[in-house]
This record gives sequence, structure tokens and C-alpha cells, in this order.
Amino acid sequence: MVVDYQVTELSMRDGALATLIFAPAAEAIPPRGAMLYVHGFVDYFFQDHVAQHFMAQGWAWYALDLRRNGRSLRDGDEPFSTNELTDYYEELDLAIARIKADGYDRIVLMGHSTGGLLSAIWAHDHREQHPIDALILNSPWLDLQEPWFNREIMTWVLRGIGAVLPSMNAPKGLSGLYAQSVHADAHGEWQFNTDWKPLTAVPVKIGFIATVRREHARLHRGMDVGVPVLMLRSARSRLGLKAWEPAAQTADIVLDVEQMHHWLPKVGLDITEVALDGAVHDVMLSAAPVREKALAEIDRWSIRLDQDLARWECRSIPDRDLR
Repeated sequence: MVVDYQVTELSMRDGALATLIFAPAAEAIPPRGAMLYVHGFVDYFFQDHVAQHFMAQGWAWYALDLRRNGRSLRDGDEPFSTNELTDYYEELDLAIARIKADGYDRIVLMGHSTGGLLSAIWAHDHREQHPIDALILNSPWLDLQEPWFNREIMTWVLRGIGAVLPSMNAPKGLSGLYAQSVHADAHGEWQFNTDWKPLTAVPVKIGFIATVRREHARLHRGMDVGVPVLMLRSARSRLGLKAWEPAAQTADIVLDVEQMHHWLPKVGLDITEVALDGAVHDVMLSAAPVREKALAEIDRWSIRLDQDLARWECRSIPDRDLR
């Protein structure tokens, strides 16, 4: 099936553009609502098989390519860059407004990796407006996948440097091994634009690390997104690879899944966690049996939502000062 996606540019206050991609639910299925997908760092929406699955289940599909990512990249942009994760709230707000204007009152937000962290903090900060009904996290970035010294001491150093030199490259960039493990021209089965998701290492700006660590600290103090949360992740990580090896196709080689497990209770009050044997960092790009199980888990969870959503009651957990 070939999906005829509608693509809309969203103008940002800083002059950048974001991109909203849309496709309606299958006509033969009564509409259940809309799903909004937010990609991770150095990424964009290309997971057409995921969109088609949910469209067949009665969900309209929306996806954001955040500013300076994917379809939103323009000449002169600093690719993949932001000094404040909360700047992305603007495109999320515009996307939600568009979805509601299109007539969908029930919205599920789905975020992958950095997009998972962004989706969680956005949902927490908007919980009093009740803009969404549920949150799905696909291998969310909830902590820094480094030893204690780098997580604690170097975080403060980088945050200090980031305040004055945000465009300086961090000592450690993003390895290309994960992209190589999923791209069809390397070791995987997926085709995607390697200008938008490179197969080589990508520098990471200190300003970006600084904003991520600020939001990690805020999440670690305790949040409440106000809606049911489903987290999907690999059953194991395989960090620190220096060269590609077959293990990269059966584990998360980007983030620490034990950190995801540890910090998930800080996201909300109604949480469900699914660990998938053999999953990669984006569980939807795993081998077919694994991704099919992931989609089936979401389907079962969404049926439970159909039954329980009206009884869900929200309450807030106040932030505590970072010491």
C-alpha cells in the first residue's frame, strides 16, 4: 500500500520551519483518534510501516519533522541543533492545534529517544490543558548513558560551557553504528535519507547536551504527564561498540535500557513497561517478529485505554529543587 501523505510546513518564531506529515485512518474503520509521532536526535519520520499499521486500526497518523531535522532542514541551518528542548514546544503546540482543528479529540503522542524525552516534558508542562489522552515512549532518553563521573561531574561542566559556548562540539559525538545497523545499504533492511540520518558519526553540540541534562534533572525530580504511559524498549543494551557487529541488531546500542526502567516511574502515575527481546534502539526498526510483537503490545494497551480512559484521574507531582 502506498500512502499519499499530506505535508504541511509550520513556520516558527525563530524563522525556522517544522514539517507536519499527515495521513487519515482507513476509510472502512471507524476513526478512533489521532497519533502524533515525534522522532529522535538526528532523525526524521520514515517509519511508513508503523503509520500504516495504526491507520488500519482506525487512527489518523501525524508525524513531526522538528525544525532543522529531516524535511525541515533548509540551506544555512545548523542541522539537528537546539540549545533548548523546550523550543520544540512550539511545533508540538501547532501540531496539536492542527489535529484538533481536523476534528480529532482523542490524541495519542508517541516519542522516540530524544523525542520521547521531549514528549514527556511537554506533556508534563501542558497537563493542566489535557491536550493528549495517552503517551507512548519508544526507547526514551531518560538519562545520560555514561559512567557516574560523566553523568554527575561532567554534566555541570558541560552545562557551564553550554551557557557561553553552546555551538562548541562536545567531546563525544553520535556514532554512526546504529544507523548502519538498520540501513539497507549497510547491515539492515530500511531505506532512509542518509543526508537526514547519516551513516557516519555526527558531532553533538554542547548546548544540546546541556539542555538535555537540564531536562533529565527535572524529570528525575518527578513529573506527572497526567495520562497513561506505555514504554517500549529493548531487553538489553550493548553500549560502547567501536565497530559494527551482529549484536547491534538485537540490542539497544545507543541508550541504557536499565536507565529507562529506573526512571520511567518519574514520568507519570499510570505506567506500563514492555521489554522486547531482540529489539534495537527504535523498536519499530527491529527484526520483523520483534516489531510485530511491539505493535501488538500497543494494540492491546490501546484497547485497555478504550475501556479505562474515562476513569483516568490526573494529579500532579510537584517538582523539587535540584540539589
